[in-house]
Amino acid sequence: MGRPDLTRAEAEERAALLGSPAYDVTLDLTGDGRFRSETIARFTATPGASTFIESTTAELHEVVLNGVALDPATVSDGYRIRLEGLAAENELRVVSTRDYTNTGEGLHRFVDPVDGEAYLYTEFAVAEANRVYAVFDQPDLKAAVRFTITAPAHWTVLSNAPSPEPAPGAASGTATWSFETGPVISSYIVAIIAGPYASWRASATSTDGREVPLGLFTRRSLAQYAEPEVMFELVRDGLAFYETAFGVPYPYGKYDQIFVPEYNWGAMENVGAVTFNEGYLFRSRVSDARREQRAIVVLHELSHMWFGNSVTMRWWNDLWLNESFATWASTLATSRITEFADVWATFATDEKTHAAEQDQLPSTHPIVAVIDDIGDVEVNFDAITYDKGASVLKQLVAWVGLDAFQRGVGAYLAKHAGGNATLADLLAELEAASGRDLADWSSRWLETAGVNTLRLEVETDAAGTITAARVLQTAAASHPTLRPHRIAIGAYDRVGDRLARVHRVELDIDGAATEVPELVGLARPALLLVNDDDLTYAKVRLDAPSFATARDRLAELDDPVARAVILGSAWDAVRDAEQPASDFVRLVVANAGHETQSAARGLALARLEFAVSRYLADEHRDALAEEAADAIWALAELAPAGSDAQLQFVKAFTRLTCVPAHADVLGELASGRTRLEGLDIDLDLHWEITIARAALGAASDDEIDEALAADDTAKGRQLAETARAARPDQAVKDAAWRRVATDASLSNDVARAIADGWQRTIDPALLAGTVDDYLGMLEGVWAERSFTMASLIVRRLFPAPVVDAELGRRTRAWLDAHPEPAPLHRLVAEQLSELERALAARERDAASVTRD
Repeated sequence: MGRPDLTRAEAEERAALLGSPAYDVTLDLTGDGRFRSETIARFTATPGASTFIESTTAELHEVVLNGVALDPATVSDGYRIRLEGLAAENELRVVSTRDYTNTGEGLHRFVDPVDGEAYLYTEFAVAEANRVYAVFDQPDLKAAVRFTITAPAHWTVLSNAPSPEPAPGAASGTATWSFETGPVISSYIVAIIAGPYASWRASATSTDGREVPLGLFTRRSLAQYAEPEVMFELVRDGLAFYETAFGVPYPYGKYDQIFVPEYNWGAMENVGAVTFNEGYLFRSRVSDARREQRAIVVLHELSHMWFGNSVTMRWWNDLWLNESFATWASTLATSRITEFADVWATFATDEKTHAAEQDQLPSTHPIVAVIDDIGDVEVNFDAITYDKGASVLKQLVAWVGLDAFQRGVGAYLAKHAGGNATLADLLAELEAASGRDLADWSSRWLETAGVNTLRLEVETDAAGTITAARVLQTAAASHPTLRPHRIAIGAYDRVGDRLARVHRVELDIDGAATEVPELVGLARPALLLVNDDDLTYAKVRLDAPSFATARDRLAELDDPVARAVILGSAWDAVRDAEQPASDFVRLVVANAGHETQSAARGLALARLEFAVSRYLADEHRDALAEEAADAIWALAELAPAGSDAQLQFVKAFTRLTCVPAHADVLGELASGRTRLEGLDIDLDLHWEITIARAALGAASDDEIDEALAADDTAKGRQLAETARAARPDQAVKDAAWRRVATDASLSNDVARAIADGWQRTIDPALLAGTVDDYLGMLEGVWAERSFTMASLIVRRLFPAPVVDAELGRRTRAWLDAHPEPAPLHRLVAEQLSELERALAARERDAASVTRD
C-alpha cells in the first residue's frame, strides 16, 4: 500500500488544532543512496489534542515529543507519525534516514555522465516535503524553515533564504551550510538545491529601493548554454512590470533561477529559488517560438512570488487561481516587455485550444474543482487548471476592464500578504475595483464545466446588405451552461492585396441568441469573425462564406490573433468531426509558408502532424501523409536561408517522414551531401534526423552509436534510447514497452525517452500487441509506483497510435470493471476519449473522400 493521501477534511481538522509551526531541519547529504534527516518542529496546539505529522522515511530512528521518547514502530507507519496528548506549546524531534529519488519527487539525485558529479534538487509540490523532513504538509500551515546542511565542500547549496558561507564539516572534504531562518511560506514551495552548480550573480532594484540579489545556476557541463544576460534582463524587466502592475514591491530577499536535471515540469515557483527544466537551456539553435515559451515560463514563475507565494491558497481547490493567474499575467508581461509582442496570438491557438480539448474529455471539471484529497490535486494539474482558467481570467479582464482588474489584484495582494486567501477574497476586491457584481459571472464561469460554441447568424438582402445578425451560443448536453461573454466581432474585407478589418463591434452576449444591431446596414464583408481579438473562452464556428474566405485567403490576414482564432476554429471543427481532417491538412500546407509568427507556425505544424497520424481516413492516409511531408520539405527549401521558418519546416519534416525516400533525404542532409543554405545540422537537429531515420528503419545501430559518441551527455543518452525504441521491429518495440512498464530503476526522463521512441511509428500494428499487458498491469502499477511514474506509464504506454474500434471496446470494458481508484480511472478514460475522437474524425474524413 502506498502513502495515504491527505484529505481536505483531515487538513481542515488539523489546521483548527495547530498554529505557528516552525522547523529546524538538519540534513547530511554526503551519502550516495540515502541521507540523514533530523527535524525539530515547534508548534502550538489545542491542549490534549491528537493529530499527525507527515514523514516519509526509510528508517525512523527517534521520535521525541515534548521530551518524551516515543516508539517509532508504534507511532509511525513509514508515512505519518501519530501525535497524542499535545500541549499548548510543543516541540517534536524526528531523526530518520530517507531515500533520494530518481522520479523528480522529494529530493532527486542525478549523476552527470559527463563528469560523474552528483546534483540534487527538491520538488515538494503537491505534498512531497515530507520525503525530506517531518512537516505538516498542507498549504495553510505556513511555516519558517531553518536548514543546516552538510554536503561535499565543493558544492553549492541553495534554499529559500540566502546561502551562508559554509564551515568545514566534521568529515574530510565536507562542509556545513547553516542557513538563516527562511520566510514563512507553504511547505510545497520550500526548496533545497545542492551540487557543484556553475553560477552567475546580478541584482535588480525594487521599487522600495532594495537591491534584490539575482542568481543563475546550471550543471557545470551545461554552463556554456546558460545565457545569464538574457535570464537576468528578463527577471529585472519582469520584476519592474509586476511591481508597477500590482503596486506591491517584490516580497522576498533574493531571486535565484536554477536549471535542474530530469525535471517533471517546466518550472516550479519555490520562493526565491525557482527550479527550471533543463530543456530551457538551448544546446542548439531553437525556433523563436521556443524562446517565446521560455520567456513566458520565466515570467510565469516570477509572478507567483506575489500571487501564490506571498498570498497562497488555503486548500488545493484554489490551485487553479495560482496557475491561471500566473499564465495570464506572464502572457500580459511577455506582450509588454519582450520582443514577443504577438504572444496573445500564441495564447489563442495554444492555451485556449488545449483548454477546450481538456474541457471536452469525460474528466472535465469546473475550474473551481472539488479537491477531496491530494490524489485529486495530482490529476488536476491539467489544461483546465492552467489554460482554461487563464482564458477565463482573460475574459474577466475584458468584463471588468484591465485597470480595474489590476487595482483589484493589487488590493488583494496587499490585504492578504504573507497569508492564505480564497477565490471569494479576490472576487471581493475585483468587485470593489470595478463596480460589477461578479457572483453570477463566477457561478457560471468557475463552478460549471464545458466550453460554449459561438456562431454568427447573418441575414442579407439581394444587394448583400446585412439585414439581421445575431450571435448564437450553444453548449454540450452534458454541460449545458450558457455563459455571459464579452466579445468582439470583426468584419474583414479586401483592402489592396490584404484582408483588413474594416469594422469592429464589441458587446456583451448572454443566452442562446444575442442580436447585433450594429452590423445591420453594413455591406456583407468577405469574413465575419466571432471572438475577434480573442476576448472570451469559447469554440468559434465561421459561417460558410467566412470559412471559404479564411480557407482561401488566410495568409492575407495581417492580424496574427485573427489568424490564430481562425486556425483554432478549424482545428476544433476537425476534432469535433464537423470538418474533414484532409481539409485541415490542405489548409496548413497552403498557408504555413506565409505565416509570419513563429509560435503560430509551430503550432499549425504540430497539429498537421497529429492530423496526419490520427485523423485521416484509411483510404488516403498514406498518400496524403507523403504529400504533406513532401510539401513541408519544399517549404523548407524555399524558406529564406537561416530563417526561423526554415528551421521549423525542417524539424516538422523529420516528424512527418513516412517513406524510404524521406529517410534518404534526411541521410543526405545529415551527411552534408544535401545542404540548405543557412541551416546548421547541430546537436539537436542531428538527433531529430537520427530518430526519424530510426523510425523508418533506416538508421543502423552504428548510426545511433555515432550520434551518441558525438553527444555522450545525459540528454544524448536519453535521445539514443528514443532512437533505439523507435525502430520498426516487433522485438524492439516489445522490449521498450516492457522496460518502461517494469524497470523501476529507470529515472523519470529515461522512461519518458524510451516511451517516446516506442510511440514513434508509421506502423501502429507494431504497438497493438501490448493491449492485454497494458490493461492487465494498470492496477499494480498504480498501487506500487509513485504518482509521477505511475501516471507516466498509464499515459505513455497506452497504444494511442492504434486508432481501432476493438481497442476502444476493450478499454471501455476495463473502465466498466474498474471504477476505482478514481485518478487511474480518469487517466485511462482520457485515453479512450481521444481514441473515440480519432475514430469519429476518421469516419468524417472518409465521408469526404466518398463525397469527392
